[in-house]
Amino acid sequence: MKNKRIKNISTKIVSQFWGKLERIDFDYYFKKGGWKRLSHEAYGKSDGVAILLYNPQTNKVVLSKQFRIPVYVAGVNQGYSIEVCGGAVDKGESPEACVMREAQEELGYKVSNVTHISTVFLSPGIVRERVHLFIGEYSDRDKMHYVGGGLEIENEEIEVLELSFKEALKMIDTNEIIDARTIMLLQYIKIKEMIEV
Repeated sequence: MKNKRIKNISTKIVSQFWGKLERIDFDYYFKKGGWKRLSHEAYGKSDGVAILLYNPQTNKVVLSKQFRIPVYVAGVNQGYSIEVCGGAVDKGESPEACVMREAQEELGYKVSNVTHISTVFLSPGIVRERVHLFIGEYSDRDKMHYVGGGLEIENEEIEVLELSFKEALKMIDTNEIIDARTIMLLQYIKIKEMIEV
């Protein structure tokens, strides 16, 4: 449905190095009255996915640790982020197929049953990417040999971490886990009491 408070939209691509950065100019009608010309930037490429693998029998979760340049530039955790597995949805790929593929590539687990939790914007003021959040049960029999740790062709170097759920929750309090997707999914598991704390 079209928003009648917005008109005269024009876009200009500023950069298309990895994702697309666009400058968007538009007229916006304010509730107090009157139109005003505004300019914003929007960044992103395709939608993304993220999955938290959890084991209710062992009360453990599987996370990844990898270097993130924005975290490094911000001066946090020497640039390392502990987070759920995630990635970008390829053209023609469903979010479910993508998240199962990413779980194999990054974590080395072949999961066949995933549950969609929500689709969210992580930074709606600037990033247009939507992230499809999933959870999936895993067991030791789902572990694949010689798989995981990311793809070399994508310059990924991922450390796979299997942690107790209790330890993962504590890592939020100590700021070792700072990724919003990871915090949301860990809290979801806690709220739904899917694992004992």
